[in-house]
Amino acid sequence: MNFEKALHARSESKCELCSATEDLGVYEVPPKSNTSADQCVLLCAACCSQIEAPEKVAPHHWRCLNESMWSQVPAVQVMAWRMLRRLSSEGWAQGLLDMLYLDEKTLAWAQATDEGQDHEPTAKHLDSNGATLTAGDSVTLIKDLDVKGANFTAKRGTVVRGISLVADNPEHIEARVNGQRIIILTQFVKKAS
Repeated sequence: MNFEKALHARSESKCELCSATEDLGVYEVPPKSNTSADQCVLLCAACCSQIEAPEKVAPHHWRCLNESMWSQVPAVQVMAWRMLRRLSSEGWAQGLLDMLYLDEKTLAWAQATDEGQDHEPTAKHLDSNGATLTAGDSVTLIKDLDVKGANFTAKRGTVVRGISLVADNPEHIEARVNGQRIIILTQFVKKAS
């Protein structure tokens, strides 16, 4: 790879995502067409292994994207966008993703591998009236609920703000009531208007 020298010059011999200086290697940003320095990034072994094995991602390692996402190099922007999308369940990553701007061509490249694409969930969370619930919604309890292990009763009519959806169970939502994080059955809530 004769362009490896160009990547070292461009990155000052640092990982273009986390700035590490050890175990650097060329990473071709997919999808590959004509391999050139413009379509590659110089990455450390830690970044490369986590990109290639999503199940091994260590979210705190990627806080480095706070700096690298502002790179003027499109290939670096693409990798930053993909990793932030992969980590978007982390509040800090979603915040960075909201700030990141990619031009149309770079965004199309970032989305070309289907990384971070929103896929419609197989089951929707529905309230007692059949209205679709989404994360962050406010709901009203439609009956008194005894909260096991917390020694209190969540009263009917209580408005619960900022719910979270339980991904693997469409009949459950999570929310904070009386300072306690609890799971509530969707059949006992209605979406607040």
